[in-house]
Amino acid sequence: MHSYPAPALARVEEMVRAAAAEPARAVSFQGAPGCNGHRAATEYAPDCLPLPCFSFEDALEAVKDGRAGRAIIPIENSQHGRVADIHFLLPESGLSIVGEHFMAIHHDLMAVGDGPFKACYSHPQALGQSRFFLRERGIVPLAYADTAGAAAFVAEQGDPDACAIAPKIAAELYGLKIIAENVEDAADNMTRFVVLAREPRDPAGLVGQTTMTTFVFEVKNIPAALYKALGGFATNGVNMTKLESYQKGASFAATRFYADIVGAPGDPAVDRALDELAFHCKELRILGTYPQERARG
Repeated sequence: MHSYPAPALARVEEMVRAAAAEPARAVSFQGAPGCNGHRAATEYAPDCLPLPCFSFEDALEAVKDGRAGRAIIPIENSQHGRVADIHFLLPESGLSIVGEHFMAIHHDLMAVGDGPFKACYSHPQALGQSRFFLRERGIVPLAYADTAGAAAFVAEQGDPDACAIAPKIAAELYGLKIIAENVEDAADNMTRFVVLAREPRDPAGLVGQTTMTTFVFEVKNIPAALYKALGGFATNGVNMTKLESYQKGASFAATRFYADIVGAPGDPAVDRALDELAFHCKELRILGTYPQERARG
């Protein structure tokens, strides 16, 4: 907790106390109060008790040890791609994906002074989503653990040459001036979050809803293994909306895949496709089945 800048620490402590009183209502997120994870938690579950955590690992651990009923974690951004490390953290957490949430992302530039500025602090995703804005003004991007934490850090330092990129609410929370609004490089900037809990949702309880199923797998190290493994989804008419690869271990010889499909176990077509996938795999693990949420602009 003491890794937060001083302006954020009192708010963190207050929110931690509230969550401790009713952990079942708590939704953990990574970042300081006012970050996009905080916004996502309150959008997804308006009656929740948001629980700030310094790292993604801490947010997942809060659910595992019972300090929060759910965690909400950003997994990908429409402009800047995969959120670093998430594909490793989710399978290792032992938690299940029970929901998803799409949130439009808007960034504001904020500071104690009026500029010009030499450096800008923010989360690497926010810096990447605003890189043209910063480059045009000659402002050096400096990575920080989260957007709102960066705003609190700039407020704490009081350096007139420094600014932060964060949600508008962070300026209100930490007493900063908003210098420029909507500094993201693309107007349709969208982040997808996933919601995790200790227990998976039962696909039988989602009948009648459009569902998503997320899983990770590793194919056997033989020619055309991936082609054969994925063939079952085509022949059974199952729509795969996401497929990403990442390396497992340091040998670069084993590749693991992260995938989303539309549908749920229990559907005969999905079951046949997953059975065929499993036949060609060394490992297959379902991370969760949950209602599909459409992205909104």
